[in-house]
Formats: sequence, structure tokens, C-alpha cells
Amino acid sequence: MPKARASAAQPSAAPSMTSGPGESKGSINLRIEAGTRQLIDDAAAILGKTRTEFMVESARRQAVDVLLDRRLFTLDPKGHDVFLKALDEPPPPGPKLAALMRRVPAWRR
Repeated sequence: MPKARASAAQPSAAPSMTSGPGESKGSINLRIEAGTRQLIDDAAAILGKTRTEFMVESARRQAVDVLLDRRLFTLDPKGHDVFLKALDEPPPPGPKLAALMRRVPAWRR
């Protein structure tokens, strides 16, 4: 199966779960196999959505999951204790920590 190719005309200024007034819109062009397109169309029809609505909602949901997977983690009890101690007794802020704290998360850009 050939890979889908995408090109974004303009990235969203502020990724969020919903579009707000004044947000610019761009386009994404995909080349997909006819069977995949029909599968998407069938699923969208069942939900009463257009192909675009279905694809954007599905892609957005997947993007949120991917980003959360990079930010949510679990620890065993010993690791949890070490983590809490590090939070309670942080090192003095250095230049790298100060730079990190000034960064704006991707979902707020």
C-alpha cells in the first residue's frame, strides 16, 4: 500500500480541540487508494459526517493521543518516591532550566 502524502498549506496558529473564530484555515492534500477512500466515506456516512469532518476529527484525536503519550508516564513505587523527592527538592535553576521554562508547548503555539 503506498504511503499517503500530505502537504499543509498553512499550519494552524493555535492547535486546540476546536477551531475558534479568526483562525486561518489551510488545506491538506492526500493521495490514497480507492479502497481506503471508500472505507473512510462509509465510516463518515454512518456517523452522518462529511469525509473532511471525519478525517479531521480522526486525525486530531490521534494527534492528541500521540502528544499525550509523550507527556504522560507511570512509575513503579521506588521511581515515584525518587520523582516526588526531585519535585520537593529541585536543583537551583540553571540556564538550561530557565530556557526550558520559557518554551511554549506545541499545543499553545
